[in-house]
Amino acid sequence: MPFKGYVEISVEGCKGCGLCVIHCPTECLALNMSDTNSYSLHYAYLKEPDKCIACQNCSIICPDAAITVYKKIA
Repeated sequence: MPFKGYVEISVEGCKGCGLCVIHCPTECLALNMSDTNSYSLHYAYLKEPDKCIACQNCSIICPDAAITVYKKIA
């Protein structure tokens, strides 16, 4: 059984490149197209928290180190 996880994304640190969204195997991340950060950039967010398996692909691929992944202990 895969781990359940939680992703925390720094809104100000995210430049909206979308690499985390593309590399998420469970498709639980998305770009927030209805809001921007203080740099007027769309940022990534955890769209479907129940799907996160704490694989850390998003954290590893993020060029700005704006993503932290937490594993939930059952």
